[in-house]
Amino acid sequence: MLHNHAHENHHHHHLDSVNRAFIVGIILNVAFVLIEAVIGLRVNSLSLLTDAGHNLGDVAGLVLVVVAARFAKRKPTQKFTYGFGKTTILVALANAVLLLVMVGAIGWEAWQRINKPLPVEGQIIAWVALAGILVNGATALLFLRDREKDLNARGAFLHMATDALVSLGVLVSGIVIYYTHWFWIDASLSLLIIVVIVIGSWRLLKDSLRLSLDGVPAEINLERIRQYLLNIKGVTGLHDLHIWAMSTNANALTVHLVIPGGMDDTSLSKINSELHSQFQIDHTTIQVEKSSAVECEQRC
Repeated sequence: MLHNHAHENHHHHHLDSVNRAFIVGIILNVAFVLIEAVIGLRVNSLSLLTDAGHNLGDVAGLVLVVVAARFAKRKPTQKFTYGFGKTTILVALANAVLLLVMVGAIGWEAWQRINKPLPVEGQIIAWVALAGILVNGATALLFLRDREKDLNARGAFLHMATDALVSLGVLVSGIVIYYTHWFWIDASLSLLIIVVIVIGSWRLLKDSLRLSLDGVPAEINLERIRQYLLNIKGVTGLHDLHIWAMSTNANALTVHLVIPGGMDDTSLSKINSELHSQFQIDHTTIQVEKSSAVECEQRC
């Protein structure tokens, strides 16, 4: 049996990089949420308040990710032998649920205001929205590099990129309201923002729920890995192949390989290396069985 831990230092370095991006993103967005909320209340704009609420949800998600990343760096204990990396998955799930709960409350208020629109100042809405485009766009760029490697970084990138587009919509609505005095646009735009939030959060919810249940990560092709293992010289079968996520950026694999002639540590190390480079598997446990009498998956 052979275990692979060679990439732990790489993941700690990666988490530090992602963590710095989250901290900068938190600072930028906290400042903008305060400004947007205060002005939204002052000019009575539901679209600004909806966007502020959306951004506040993102800030809460960013804070939770930073806290989870701290836990993920803690060493395993006798009670938590795999460490605390899975907290990053739980945070991603909580973030998605938080957004969906928030849009329900905002949607009710928007529906009420469509029937009784209130006057708002379009020019101020447009200027605040322009600031939102700049802040959210800059924050999204912080996560651009890591969005394919880390579920939380991808979630943050999608949220911020979506927020920038939402701010663009608010900017346009502010300009239209300024010139037409169609105040109903403000509440209507809030409903459109809600639709955008739900669409943008659905994949995050689906992925984080699957990972929290130890499902195979979305980027992993289980059948390709099975065929790779069965095509290894000397392997006559396999069973108990399991792949799951230890955190949002680290995957684990366990498998029993039937190899009547046995296998040396050098060959096992090569398998570990190729599983990492070709299939993004970071923690591997392989058990070699010499008995050909074992019932194997490809014969089941």
